[in-house]
Amino acid sequence: MNDARHPEEPLVCVRCGTTAETLPVTWTCSVENGSRQYICDRCARENIRSIEGRLDSAWW
Repeated sequence: MNDARHPEEPLVCVRCGTTAETLPVTWTCSVENGSRQYICDRCARENIRSIEGRLDSAWW
């Protein structure tokens, strides 16, 4: 089964490259250009204002 809860490959944070075998509840999921991207809790905390402001990730 290939869904967010049971990925076939480890999840990777698009900002820093941190990996996880299963989706931690503290990670953020974003869909950009039709692609699902994951952001670890540390990167999400550092960029929370930009995320909530829906700024394009290129800005942050």
